[in-house]
Amino acid sequence: MASDSGTVEYTLYNYSPSLAAAVIFIACFGISSVAHVIQLTMKKTWYFIPFVIGGLFEAVGYVGRAMNSQDKAPNWSINAYIIQSLLLLIGPTFFAASIYMILGRIIRLTNGEAHSVVRATWVTKIFVAGDVLSFLMQSAGGGMLAKANSADDQELGEHIIVGGLIVQILFFGFFVVASGLFHYRIRAYPTNRSQTISVPWERYLVILYVASLLILWRSIYRLAEYIQGSDGTLQMHEAYLYVFDALLMFITCIIFNIWHPSTIISHKNMAVPQEEMEFSS
Repeated sequence: MASDSGTVEYTLYNYSPSLAAAVIFIACFGISSVAHVIQLTMKKTWYFIPFVIGGLFEAVGYVGRAMNSQDKAPNWSINAYIIQSLLLLIGPTFFAASIYMILGRIIRLTNGEAHSVVRATWVTKIFVAGDVLSFLMQSAGGGMLAKANSADDQELGEHIIVGGLIVQILFFGFFVVASGLFHYRIRAYPTNRSQTISVPWERYLVILYVASLLILWRSIYRLAEYIQGSDGTLQMHEAYLYVFDALLMFITCIIFNIWHPSTIISHKNMAVPQEEMEFSS
């Protein structure tokens, strides 16, 4: 949109945000997050706090979209836009952090460190470090994009976000490969503990694959969205956001409501030594 000075201003939305869609996902993420808080408190799975934060970010992000849906285009509230833009962009990085921690705990639970391409004590550190880098880049880019008032500002913000998403995809891709190799090796050469413990660790590896692929799919969508830019098909139609971001992330939340990681690591699992109950970093 051209301004009086001749520059091109960044338009917050290329459509009028849907109130109904926003309210539906506020309810979905809100209910799932409340359930996660209850599960976390009852089971004392404190390492899963980042996941809960991610769910709350998603819920509040859609509150921002609901607020913008009540504004008249193009005079959308910048504060509500920043809330939805940043929180929906970075929320999945908190999901990723908890997923990384679960793998480290499975490796230690099965005494399978010899089968892991990354030392168990470094699994959380390496992957969460990549997650933090991705988080910082996406946050910085999202902040610039939210405050953009020219085409140059918009382009710079989108490039930083693209860089953050690429970092997230690369680390997540490596994580899936590392998880798959560990799974293959420990099945081919099982440890005594992997064969004798009663907790369903192998089922949770499969759950990690599913959750990881959902987040990867969402990140690839976001990457394509920002590469296309504000004039691209993905940013021109709101439905893509709900199908390839909101829905996928809600499924991820529900998966861990149903198959909560406390089944793997809990105070009831007496076969797990105390040192394996400690934070996997």
